[in-house]
Amino acid sequence: LAGARADVNPDEVASVIWKYFTELGSNAKETVDQLQQNELTKQINTLLESNLRSVNSYTEDLQRRLVPFAKELQARLEQDSQRLKEQIQRELAELRAKLAPYADEVHQQMGSNIRQLQAKLSPYAEELREQVDRGAGELWQALQPLAAELRERLQDNAEGLQASIEPYTQRLQAQIDGRVEEMKERLVTVADLLKAQVGQNVGELRKGLSPYAQEVQEGLERQLQSLTAQMEKATEELRGRLAASSEELRAQLSPLAEELRQVAGGDAESLRQRLAPLAQRLDQQLEQRLEAFRLRAAPFGETLGRQLVEKLEEMKRKLDSGTAGVEDHLELLEKEVREKVAAFLSTVPPVVD
Repeated sequence: LAGARADVNPDEVASVIWKYFTELGSNAKETVDQLQQNELTKQINTLLESNLRSVNSYTEDLQRRLVPFAKELQARLEQDSQRLKEQIQRELAELRAKLAPYADEVHQQMGSNIRQLQAKLSPYAEELREQVDRGAGELWQALQPLAAELRERLQDNAEGLQASIEPYTQRLQAQIDGRVEEMKERLVTVADLLKAQVGQNVGELRKGLSPYAQEVQEGLERQLQSLTAQMEKATEELRGRLAASSEELRAQLSPLAEELRQVAGGDAESLRQRLAPLAQRLDQQLEQRLEAFRLRAAPFGETLGRQLVEKLEEMKRKLDSGTAGVEDHLELLEKEVREKVAAFLSTVPPVVD
């Protein structure tokens, strides 16, 4: 299979390795050896197999290369950890000293950018809420008539009822799948637009601060890159939560069709007796599950907005105080992990069949 390497997403692999590192750091010492020998191999295997099910030999080869690379990378990052901490502190102290003559202007620029971000995010949060409400409403409009139709079908004779249930359940499942997929696509589209807006806002901040930081552009750029990475990660997580919530809704609705299918598979004599309770509560179950989805997913936009504003405010505090926290160190470490994994995967030749 030519070009098999393209099926491996470097960011997904980096996420597995970074998760392994963070789990390793949070586990008790006595579990470290077990994690080192088993967990990383298992996680990478799972990722590669899910992406490369048709090229097992390539998966095995890449796994053999990648696990030792990840362990070597871990040792390297542990050695570089103190260097990165010192580098962050030094750059922030230098930034603060160089920006001191322009402290008021920088403060105002950051405050203005924060207010702009709040204003720009608000319409997207509202659009996301409207799309969630719209999607839930459309699902209800599509499924509620099917629930009413099921109650009407109970008037058929047993043989006719049994024969009609299978096509009915297929239509119910098709409506669930189609409507959920449409809604998911609309929601992730809003998330993608929001991500682009966030990138634009950081670009405006970079442009606004550039006159005050000519002598420390490298240090400022590193802080802005860190901010960008944080915001992109937050918006990607939103995208993932929206997709996951849509799939969770599908998983909650699909058993309704399956339950009907199972009932229809029984004997015709008792079909009406067993089907009647399902038909009676179908409306209620649909409504409850759609409302639970709406309440869960609708606030995602507002939550992300607060999260992104907090990140901007945190950067403002760093520039004011010249101090960094553990998060800065971890962000740079994670950035380094992702860069090194991407570089490593780019050197692995694709398999040619």
